[in-house]
Amino acid sequence: MRLVFECVECGSHYLPPEAMVYPDGPASPVWCTHCQTAKRAAGVREDPLLARVALATAEAARALATGAEAPPSGRGDVRPSRPPLSRRARSGPGSVRGKLA
Repeated sequence: MRLVFECVECGSHYLPPEAMVYPDGPASPVWCTHCQTAKRAAGVREDPLLARVALATAEAARALATGAEAPPSGRGDVRPSRPPLSRRARSGPGSVRGKLA
């Protein structure tokens, strides 16, 4: 299954090769071929964070389409090890009722 990417520069949709390699160099998950050649000629490099996000989204979409489980993202549900330090986080309905009475 091949995925369709959206160019962040011009907004067009494009279908890069499955190996993400063109004959003249690597394919960009962020830019279409026209924008990629224009950016390369101007000396602009793609943002590595945008490239990682685009590839991770593509992998998650591929896993969802094939029925496989997507790799876990983030740390999951992790509870804090100590209470919050700010007063605002501790204030709630219980403390308000005490002050009104």
